[in-house]
Amino acid sequence: MKNQLLPTLLKTLDVLGENIKLARLRRKLTAEQVAERAGISRSTLWQIEKGQPNVSLGFYAQTLFVLGLEKDLLNVAKDDELGRKLQDIEILTKKRAPKK
Repeated sequence: MKNQLLPTLLKTLDVLGENIKLARLRRKLTAEQVAERAGISRSTLWQIEKGQPNVSLGFYAQTLFVLGLEKDLLNVAKDDELGRKLQDIEILTKKRAPKK
């Protein structure tokens, strides 16, 4: 069975790719310039800007670095609201008095 991403994740990657492309255009950099500075082919940059899931995270990171946006990666899972809620539930259940 082929490993396929959920439609929601594909849309997220699509938006990420579009954001990367817009960042490149705002900086008035050509695809060739960014690809060369990132050490990737223009074809790989095109795939990144299309949000293709087959491109390694490292190439996405390298492209973000060239655009001066690599620190944006630090925001991934930074505000883990669900994780904190789950942790709080566990803490609350552990504070119960022991059974006799």
